[in-house]
Amino acid sequence: MGTGLNRSAVDDHPPHPATSPLLELRGVSAQFATSRGVLHALSDVSLTLGRGETLGIVGESGSGKSVLARTIMDLLPKTATVTGTVRYAGRDIGTLTKDDRRHFWGCEIAMVFQDPMTSLNPTRKIGSQITDPIRYHLGTSAQDARTRARELLDMVRIPEASRRLQQYPHELSGGMRQRVMIAVALSCSPKLVIADEPTTALDVTVQKQILDLMATLQRDLGTSMILITHDLGVVAGRTDRVAVMYAGQIVELAGTEALFSSMAHPYTDALLQSIPRIESSSAVRLQTIEGRPPSMIHPPAGCRFMPRCTRAQEECGTEQPSLEIFEDAHAVACHFPLRVSKSVASRTEGVHP
Repeated sequence: MGTGLNRSAVDDHPPHPATSPLLELRGVSAQFATSRGVLHALSDVSLTLGRGETLGIVGESGSGKSVLARTIMDLLPKTATVTGTVRYAGRDIGTLTKDDRRHFWGCEIAMVFQDPMTSLNPTRKIGSQITDPIRYHLGTSAQDARTRARELLDMVRIPEASRRLQQYPHELSGGMRQRVMIAVALSCSPKLVIADEPTTALDVTVQKQILDLMATLQRDLGTSMILITHDLGVVAGRTDRVAVMYAGQIVELAGTEALFSSMAHPYTDALLQSIPRIESSSAVRLQTIEGRPPSMIHPPAGCRFMPRCTRAQEECGTEQPSLEIFEDAHAVACHFPLRVSKSVASRTEGVHP
């Protein structure tokens, strides 16, 4: 099968070394004008994603996870104000021309959305929704595109692929619809897939099947992935690194194993403590995080987690902590981190762990 990248401006630039990041965000902020004032959805987010790497992004609802994904995909409404830079393979995405973008999304970066019933067109058959991007981006014939669509449905383990291509989304189960969305995302062999809460509406058994499938496909195809979720259990064992978001900021960023074995931010610790454990009695009351996230229209001057933090001190209310990277590449934005000696930290500007 051909590749639509022949028409993408990405190929007009020299290849970057395999060691350079595939995706790099520097100081990315996103604001929305509302009737109540300016909503600060993202504030100075910086991170990198390596080639073939899986990065998990976790946080409770409203933390900015989905806004971050849509900022990368350039899917925010025109009323949004975005600052900072998003670089893909060394190229600033903001400099892409209209012609560049035509075959960039889908061929280079693709997205699996949270709810397939709102992402798939209910009035069109599954086959058309898979073949359309293949024909548009790769210029293949209708017959070749249909053959590729059957291969994709086989790849995502949907039985009777030929019959499914003739069906409408409502005729499939929730798990099958999400598999179709994965097939659409992979149809043009992108180098990066962003999965925004891909298993939220599915039962636990189907969730595991979908997550196992995505991990297998990523390994087989060599793609990079950003896995966005509110569930720490989803990223455990399935990601290389995890970024924890709170109130539009990254508050902790570390290797997955290091994060779960020695979390440094009080918010991360509180999230872990609120997860039910198999060994616990059913009568045990789960721990909760008291209070609510701050208003993003009037964010506090200091640490945004301070009103809910059990370790907060006077400094936390006046000075916003910056993301600091420690000797073990474990980064945290906290004046009084857990189990990590602040004396070994080196303060950096625009840290990119």
